[in-house]
Amino acid sequence: MDNLQKKYGFWTATAMVIGIVIGSGVFFKADDVLNASGGDLPTALLAWLIGGTIMVVTAYVFSKIATRIEKVNGVVDYFEQAYGRKAGYMVAWFMTFVYYPTLVAVLAWVSANYTVGLLGMESGVWAISFVYMTVFFLLNFLSPILAGKWQVTSTAIKLVPLFLVAIVGGFLGLTNGQTMENFRLAAQTVSGGGGGLAVATLSTAFAYEGWIIATVINAELRDAKRTLPRALVVGTIAVATIYMLYYLGISGVLTNDQVLAEGDAAPVRVMGLVFGQLGGTALTVFVVISCLGTLNGLIMGSARGMFSIASRNMGPKPEYFRRVHPTNNSTSTSSLLGFILSSFWLVVWYGNFEGWWGQFMDISELPIAFLYVIYISIYIWVMKTFKDLSLFSRFLCPLMAAAGSLYIIWGAIQKDMFITFLVLTLIILGAGVALMNDKKS
Repeated sequence: MDNLQKKYGFWTATAMVIGIVIGSGVFFKADDVLNASGGDLPTALLAWLIGGTIMVVTAYVFSKIATRIEKVNGVVDYFEQAYGRKAGYMVAWFMTFVYYPTLVAVLAWVSANYTVGLLGMESGVWAISFVYMTVFFLLNFLSPILAGKWQVTSTAIKLVPLFLVAIVGGFLGLTNGQTMENFRLAAQTVSGGGGGLAVATLSTAFAYEGWIIATVINAELRDAKRTLPRALVVGTIAVATIYMLYYLGISGVLTNDQVLAEGDAAPVRVMGLVFGQLGGTALTVFVVISCLGTLNGLIMGSARGMFSIASRNMGPKPEYFRRVHPTNNSTSTSSLLGFILSSFWLVVWYGNFEGWWGQFMDISELPIAFLYVIYISIYIWVMKTFKDLSLFSRFLCPLMAAAGSLYIIWGAIQKDMFITFLVLTLIILGAGVALMNDKKS
């Protein structure tokens, strides 16, 4: 059996967009964005605004493509339609072996990090990371429908801490003058020389990333050509609005220097100051659930990675990897490979903290920049091909999205170990070429 059932609707798709995007990034990148901005709140907010605008415009362009193509793996299908089977295969290979598993590894670690803080443990973050990763791969294998329901539920739950910080922090900041003070005074404790607006925008790119993964369930959506475009646009606009309000909420309670000092724990510190220790603890629980919702969404994509390749009768042993479990209707063998690859990248991420690489290879951001290279190629195709669209949809939006993509790529080039990650990615892509096995060519 190799057919996936139409089992998801608009709310699951929208929840997947919001649920994957709103997760760990908004919590553990807040201080990174401010640091890259040189401790300057207006610059940090501008970075969040630019990143959000890029996401919404990009999603709008992809929504136009989604009305025309309905297969099994969103961006891969689009690239294949534009540039042929082999080009689509290479994008699928990158998504399967680099993009999905790197982000799964980072999200498992972030979820574990907050869990360790919640439980007051001194160690165990890496063991918990592996356990979380294993549990959610098993959930997606044993019950894809239950995994979809968890996506909707965790999305609703994860909005609670964001709204609390945004509303309470925003109100306090306006009444006590803290927000205006943060606009006026930059932080004095910036490390690493900041990095500038481009690097800050790249950091927001991680927090905004993930909406594209919702396209992997295209073939499993009811009325996909109508459902997916609506979910992409509604979901991304909601995320950008929530993020801006949330970030202003933090600035209403903590000074810029305190945000940098607290690091990933800044939102917990905000709730602790406002509602006491119990409030901080409750928020941490919500943050853990939020991160696990994002992890689940990423794993929904990772579990279908090799399946999307095999469904084209390409790659190593396609008859093996395109199997769909007869009972669970899950991509069983593809899920197993996704788990193995995610475990590999978790070891790479671990090596950063152990000093194995000499510098920090940021696999939470660099793969995203590579994805934006793919996006630019798709924008060119839209402008050349979609002649029935309006001037706004055919040219203006793709050009704006392309400019935003180039800006994020420029930020990535300035990161440590960019060349190393580029070489590693090229080696992985080279292996993909060697194993292409295109039986239809």
